[in-house]
Amino acid sequence: MTEFADIDGTRIAYERQGSGPPLLLLHGFPQTRAMWRAIAKTLAQSFDVIAADLRGYGASDKPEGVKAMSFRAMGRDMNGLMSALGHERYHLAGHDRGARVAHRMALDAQDRISSLTLMDIVPTHHLLRDLTMEVASAYYHWFFLAQPAPFPETLIGHDPDAYFERCLLGFGKAALSDFSPQLLAEYRAAWRDPAAIRAMCDDYRAAIEVDVSDDARDLDRSVTCPALVLYGADGAMARLMDVPETWAPRLADMRAKAMPGGHFFPDQAPDATTAALMDFLTGLSPI
Repeated sequence: MTEFADIDGTRIAYERQGSGPPLLLLHGFPQTRAMWRAIAKTLAQSFDVIAADLRGYGASDKPEGVKAMSFRAMGRDMNGLMSALGHERYHLAGHDRGARVAHRMALDAQDRISSLTLMDIVPTHHLLRDLTMEVASAYYHWFFLAQPAPFPETLIGHDPDAYFERCLLGFGKAALSDFSPQLLAEYRAAWRDPAAIRAMCDDYRAAIEVDVSDDARDLDRSVTCPALVLYGADGAMARLMDVPETWAPRLADMRAKAMPGGHFFPDQAPDATTAALMDFLTGLSPI
């Protein structure tokens, strides 16, 4: 069931189930909190699972302005949400943009994060500052979406399904059949909203205009809590980079594992993803 919390004037949508230590799940682009449902159902047997829509996505508010869509702004929402739910410390896992938000949260509020799971990303600063031709080709959308408004919004708005479905298929061995019809229907309803299209473009504008500079100021810092890095064995990240090596200087206590599938391995292999999370989380000391 969808619930809402007002976090400093921004309405955040979330779903909650289960009991036990708190675990916050953050989705990526161009999805919503719905991506976690198959995984959360099992996790909820051992954890108080909260899956939230990032600002700009799904049923959450879509504030205007590039700075409003920075990873730091998204992270403040999520810390505020967990405080509102009574959790000052919690486990945190994110995929894609949600993983980037999670990394920023772990840097900004290390005392609140009991463990960190990052799914199929390399550090934002590394991706943008050590860019190769091959990575730029695979991740062209970072630069297309970051173009000045309303250029990308206008092009996407002519056929949002065509564009965003291409994004679901573009980062390593995926087919639309990997995504349940119900989830695809929810994703389509969300990304057809012009405000969501604009906010997602601002998300990528913020990566270049705000987030990479924030990361540059933290290059000498590492996240100290236990961390798990999962990445799709058949994805573009694994093909083009040594994902664990990019994280080694930034995560003081890191485990890493390749997962079956591409970038969207949580959809392609939900059971394996759930098992990897459970193995990691249940092996940690209690919060």
